[in-house]
Amino acid sequence: MSVMQALTLGQTALELGLIMSLVVLSLFLSYTMLNVCDLSTDGCFTLGCAVGAMVAISGHPYLAILAAMISGALSGFITAVLQTRMGVDSLLAGIVVNTGLYSINIAVMGNSSLLNMNKTETVFTKMKAFLSGTPLENYSKLIVPLIAVVLVVLFLGYFLNTRLGLSIRATGDNPDMVKSSSIAPAFTITVGLCISNMFTALGGCLLGEYQKSCDINIGTGMLTIALASLLIGGTLFARGPMWLRALGAVIGAVIFRFVYTIALRLDMPASWLKLISSVIVILFIFLPYVKKNARMWQKRSQSIREWRKGERK
Repeated sequence: MSVMQALTLGQTALELGLIMSLVVLSLFLSYTMLNVCDLSTDGCFTLGCAVGAMVAISGHPYLAILAAMISGALSGFITAVLQTRMGVDSLLAGIVVNTGLYSINIAVMGNSSLLNMNKTETVFTKMKAFLSGTPLENYSKLIVPLIAVVLVVLFLGYFLNTRLGLSIRATGDNPDMVKSSSIAPAFTITVGLCISNMFTALGGCLLGEYQKSCDINIGTGMLTIALASLLIGGTLFARGPMWLRALGAVIGAVIFRFVYTIALRLDMPASWLKLISSVIVILFIFLPYVKKNARMWQKRSQSIREWRKGERK
């Protein structure tokens, strides 16, 4: 593989990693901060792609982003209502919404499982035209998701330190304490899930415009990929200010995408890629456990060695 091919593959991996990091940032808010495992992520990602694709095909690439984010917020609102108003378990609520979104996504796509956007103007083609004749022209596909990620990271860094953001974090840490503090957990959960699903749908919209196509299965396995990326980022930046922890989630997504790219270059069967995602999740769940218990294991092995020396004497 030549140097140019390696650079091209690296740039593509970085572009896709940044797009996927929007879903990771969504989980950073819902799973890490709010302590809610939203299993509707796969369906919401496809919803954002479908709504964005249909609006872009109608000739409004910028409006497509807004429409996708609104659709994501509606998906998060329904999930939150099931949890907070109807007493449905959070995991079951996510599964129910994810299942229902499959039919909704088909309907949004005009009862088709695939949308072709080859002749559609997107935010990426708009950016390329804007940068035409400049040294950055060939990086238009990188600049668009980079702008989106920077805005989301800055938003999270600010929002999670506001009164409402702190209430959301408190709900995730100790919901009983929140109730006694005159804060409605139902409201904070609803706001948190609406915002997090907006980010998920934004990622789906950008991926659809990036690939110039939208498939009904485009979101399959997205939750596993995002969770793996979140665990990688959490291992690298477990502490620090909110914007740094959010940045860690982005870096985790990029690292995960590079691992994917390397696996593909090694001619690994595509059917194995989901297994790789699962293995990465297991490894990064196990790693903090190893760090936590390493000192205890070390003391135990040292006491065993000392006991054996005493027996020999």
